[in-house]
Amino acid sequence: MVPRAVVVVRPTEYEELLARHGTREQLRFFLHERGRTLEEVLMHHERQTTAMRDVLGAIPADWRRATVSRAELDRFLFAADDVVVVLGQDGLVANTAKYLAGQPVIGLNPEPDRWPGVLVPHPPAAAADLMRDVAAERATAQHRSMVEARLDDGQRLLALNEVFIGHASHQSARYVIEGERQSSSGIIVATGTGATGWAASIHRERHSALVMPGPEDPALVFFVREAWPSAASGTTITEGLLSGEQELHVQSEMGDGGVVFGDGIETDRLALDWGRRTEIRLASEALRLVR
Repeated sequence: MVPRAVVVVRPTEYEELLARHGTREQLRFFLHERGRTLEEVLMHHERQTTAMRDVLGAIPADWRRATVSRAELDRFLFAADDVVVVLGQDGLVANTAKYLAGQPVIGLNPEPDRWPGVLVPHPPAAAADLMRDVAAERATAQHRSMVEARLDDGQRLLALNEVFIGHASHQSARYVIEGERQSSSGIIVATGTGATGWAASIHRERHSALVMPGPEDPALVFFVREAWPSAASGTTITEGLLSGEQELHVQSEMGDGGVVFGDGIETDRLALDWGRRTEIRLASEALRLVR
């Protein structure tokens, strides 16, 4: 069968705001009160819609095609022969990666002056050439490591950047990590891709001597956020590297509200109730990012 191009998008800022405020003039007033203009928001919306039109037009005529929004990813069934085209910000690639099983991902950045483009390095104008290269097996790919959290009941969560283990609210998380009872703001376990984001902020703030892994390295880095020393809780295990098949073991002591989620998507989470154990390790899956 011919390939299927699956184009992944998210609503523009204009679409989200218009859905909230109802009419364009109400939106104009709302933006004006906050020091922004409707024209600015519309400009970014038009860039995105123009790029979307160009990308759809670049799909070879004999290919199958589908379009999926970020909100639909957890209900969309990707096929083994799909070519996944992500149009938007870097975070949209991370949102998509956890639902894939090795399909090639082409990241397209419609606004390089706004977004860094680490995971969306290509301009939309390159879509046709890139899809042809993938189909002809000429494309090179970077295989970015992912992280897996697995509960003791078999539930599993994947992430491209990092997983968070902690409490769903701002209260302290209570747990046992590698035999040490702790109370903290939670634990971050990051891949080499995530090592340039949330984990990098923690690494920089505490002046850590850890060498952060690269995006393709078979390693993870973990940080305990603001561990609290007390008669009942320790602070000796606050950071470290996990390489190869090493795992981080955490057992919850949170009566209610304990969670594990990935890549900042709090709504897609696993419940980490009292006594529940989780193991965090390198995932067998990797993001296949077309370069």
